[in-house]
Amino acid sequence: MTDYSTIDFTPLLEFSGDEVVSHSYVKDVRLPSGKTLALITLDNGRDHTRPNTLGPATLFELSGVLDELTRRAGAGEIDAVAITGKPFILAAGADLSKVNDIPSKEAAKLLAQLGHATFGKFGKLGVPSFGFINGLALGGGLEVALNCTYRTIDASAAAVAFPEVFLGIIPGWGGATLLPNLIGIENALKVIIENPLKMNRMLKPQEVADFGIVDAIFPAVNYLEDSLKWADGVLGGSVKVERPNAPGRIERTVKWPVAIKIARESLESRIGLVPKAPYAALELLAKAKDNDIEAGFAREDEALAELISGDQFAASIYAFNLVQHRAKKPVGAPDKSLAKKVTKVGVIGAGLMASQFALLFLRRLEVPVVITDLDQERVDKGLAYIHDELQKLADKGRLNPDQLSKLKSLITGTTDRSLYADCDWVIEAVFEELSVKQDVFADFEKIVSPETVFATNTSSLSVDKIGAKLEHPERLVGFHFFNPVAVMPLVEVVNAPKTDEATLATAMQVAKNLKKNAIITTDSTGFVVNRVLAKVLGEAMRAVDDGTPFSVVDEALAPLGLPMPPSVLLDLVGLKVGAHVLDTHHAAWPDRFYRSDNLHRVADAGPLLEKDAKGKVKGISKEAERIVKANLNPGATPHTKEQVLQAVQDGFADEVHRMLEEGVVSAPEDIDLALILGAGYPFHMGGLTPYLDRVGASRRVFGGTFHSPMILGAASRSQQEAPQEQQLVG
Repeated sequence: MTDYSTIDFTPLLEFSGDEVVSHSYVKDVRLPSGKTLALITLDNGRDHTRPNTLGPATLFELSGVLDELTRRAGAGEIDAVAITGKPFILAAGADLSKVNDIPSKEAAKLLAQLGHATFGKFGKLGVPSFGFINGLALGGGLEVALNCTYRTIDASAAAVAFPEVFLGIIPGWGGATLLPNLIGIENALKVIIENPLKMNRMLKPQEVADFGIVDAIFPAVNYLEDSLKWADGVLGGSVKVERPNAPGRIERTVKWPVAIKIARESLESRIGLVPKAPYAALELLAKAKDNDIEAGFAREDEALAELISGDQFAASIYAFNLVQHRAKKPVGAPDKSLAKKVTKVGVIGAGLMASQFALLFLRRLEVPVVITDLDQERVDKGLAYIHDELQKLADKGRLNPDQLSKLKSLITGTTDRSLYADCDWVIEAVFEELSVKQDVFADFEKIVSPETVFATNTSSLSVDKIGAKLEHPERLVGFHFFNPVAVMPLVEVVNAPKTDEATLATAMQVAKNLKKNAIITTDSTGFVVNRVLAKVLGEAMRAVDDGTPFSVVDEALAPLGLPMPPSVLLDLVGLKVGAHVLDTHHAAWPDRFYRSDNLHRVADAGPLLEKDAKGKVKGISKEAERIVKANLNPGATPHTKEQVLQAVQDGFADEVHRMLEEGVVSAPEDIDLALILGAGYPFHMGGLTPYLDRVGASRRVFGGTFHSPMILGAASRSQQEAPQEQQLVG
């Protein structure tokens, strides 16, 4: 058991010199029954764009306030204590703006202990405590409320979540111990592990109530008043608090270990064993079964200290800063005042990709959208897909009947190209062949207005060459989406040599209106993401063609932290598409990019992977293995795992270095951001370029590093570039 009262926390104050303190303001509230409730309001004095955060100075002040309230409770001056936040926000978690300055594991542990020492006082006041979640509550902000005796939530609260695992740490101020003992292990696994790994999914207020995280939910209009009346009822006994999701004896003895086992197997199959935070959280949740709160807090202290002082958390903060700051201010974007207004969209094509484009433009822009194809049958199939997807959204409650009717009325399918005459934005999704794309744009240029912007979704072809038959190639821009279109947040906006500022500005504004993050690249084969993926797929196939089993290649590249091994990636994108990507890059740089005849042979023969009835991968198909073995490279020698991994690492370092020298993007951070948003490169790896620095590939290949100082300095710089924003986690 840790006696937090004996610990000297003052060394932490050196990290809070410029902390924006969320002050603890106390007001006594007379309840209808005549009882007195001391209401603490957290408020940093800023507007809603700067949420309350919980740094050392904030915790010291709150701790002192709780000490005084404990004294008052003992003197009979107050009957209860409650804590809430400034309008719309309880707290957005710990203030991590100085996290890179924490010098040691011991200092990191001290930060964990300070949270427990402070929040733990809510349970030792001598009177009941209430957490009034009046708005955003993330990480430590949620843990403030969890440490209280009772909780309510505003039905309009923006979001509630534990994002820690997403960022490479764990809920370390009580969350990993208190939550499973409040709502059961299966629910806690969803909130603490599963949701963060689903692109940091947040909870809505009703979900918070349904899970049993809070005891009551009230409308926004009288939230505080209703919460105070409810608290008075609890104090007086007229309100009985029931917690049906709290674990009983059977759950603790039988269900708990089974749920942990299933969760562990799921993690291993989905993310491998490289990420540390999910498994640390899982271990804490497993041990929380003992319902020993003090022991649980001590375990959290150790786990949080270990993770905060480790490479993966520093890497995650670097990646988080890229997404929060750099992605919001794309480098090289023209003045948005140059952008043309888009009041109608034309999509050339009606296949799956084109239909996904149309659906996205329809939902986000809410303007008329027209699709076309070679014949009416294809058009009708595309329209049916769009209508079906809209209906699915309505069935899930994400569209009301009026919205559904409106969107259906805005989508049109036709073989009459004259209906494109008044389109302001026309994007193609036709076959990835240069001549086809050239002819399509040349034909449509005769129909549309001189002001219409043309966009191509090519994944690797030259945008400049695609526009070769246009009379006005300055109106053409690359606009490369990633699959699935609705989910992946990145668009590569390709600034071709002839693309003018107005066209580029329009593309950037359209991306923003689609709620996508845009990165501007030059017109270079593969742009950023596919150029990097072509390198890993090429080296993987080179090893396979030299006699290295697919399974060995997949295992060898696991340390890269990629979302999936090469064999699964090839299966996902399609073997023919993968072969085409390798061919395109080999044609551009034959000395650096490998092409594989075997990949073409396997693509023609059938699937690469064998799967069970549920789609789970069983292994490489026997036919694929037979084809490869029958057509190995002359004099082939199988590669070791170490050789495969280093070949990819060094290939990455060489290609990224060349991209930067060529000016494909302006900085290593843009390449890292592109891979995080476009290829699902995990946060805990911190971006590709810091990883290449850490493993020595940068020095092996070009005798330098991409970051100097390395990742911690880069993370600090990113924070300094946007001092008006805070790190949000707890």
